[in-house]
Amino acid sequence: MSPVSRISHLARLAVAALGLSALAVQSHAAEPLPPRNGFPSQTVKFISPFPPGGGNDATARLVTTRLPEIMGQAAVVDNRGGAGGNIGAKAVADAKPDGYTVLTSQVSIMAVNPSLYAQAGFDPIKNFIPITQINAAPLALVVDANSPLKSFADLAAKAKASPGKVTYATPGNGTLSHLVGVVLAKDKGVEMTHVPYKGAGPALTDLLGGQVDVLVTSTASVSGLVQNGKLRVLAVTSPRRIGVFAKVPTLEELGYAGARFEDWYGFFAPAGTPPERVAYLNEAIVRTLHLPEVTKLVTDGGSEVVANSSEAFAAQLRQDIERWSRIVKLSGARAD
Repeated sequence: MSPVSRISHLARLAVAALGLSALAVQSHAAEPLPPRNGFPSQTVKFISPFPPGGGNDATARLVTTRLPEIMGQAAVVDNRGGAGGNIGAKAVADAKPDGYTVLTSQVSIMAVNPSLYAQAGFDPIKNFIPITQINAAPLALVVDANSPLKSFADLAAKAKASPGKVTYATPGNGTLSHLVGVVLAKDKGVEMTHVPYKGAGPALTDLLGGQVDVLVTSTASVSGLVQNGKLRVLAVTSPRRIGVFAKVPTLEELGYAGARFEDWYGFFAPAGTPPERVAYLNEAIVRTLHLPEVTKLVTDGGSEVVANSSEAFAAQLRQDIERWSRIVKLSGARAD
């Protein structure tokens, strides 16, 4: 296998480990949810605002693999990458509010981008109705298994000795991954050069190809390659150790107080979607997330299932917008 083919193959494994491998585990029967007032009567499209190969895409596919058993209708993923997730988010904000177009989003898009970008193209509160939060997860700082950086202490020492010489890849400008680097540089003196990509998949490919030193991304994006021994995790950003990353130290354990970043994925409908359709989607998705094999895959990916109500998710979103808008302002970070 050529180096290029090997890298592409490994990138595909990152998706398979979380999403498509749902087909390979023993399935539990999914309890069907009868249509309500004729909904749904056609395919439901889930827009993932990043290219294939990252955590957003893998999480969307994890749910859509089993959701048709419950809804009785097909569910497909449509990747619309670009602008740190803004392009896909705007596509859903502008979509017909009939319940057939859903956004798979995350903290960086909904709580960070509106403050980071001069024109994000959407308002997370006015343009969307939260359906349910899928999970809560840390970010991971990972290197290729053959990297000379064996620990976060190695990374910090190299970055402090040669400020800006270490490169860190992220799924894009304004993502939570980007802000991890900003905070480490401004508050902790770990200064690295940011290399933004249009999603975790392309960033992962370049990490494995040796074009960048470190990747900061969701645990879901890299759990398969970590378990296969292709990547080494230096640290995670959660307040506690979790799942397959239980042996990996948190940044706070390493002495970086306040370096706590928890990501989440969740589903959103366009504003104006009938409440009964939002309620139907919530119940169907929550049932899917509570299937034992789906819960296991989420946990194995290094996160915890949340599967909450629309109202609880809306409250979480408002809280995160307040927190991250303040951090963006303090950091001085901007994206165009």
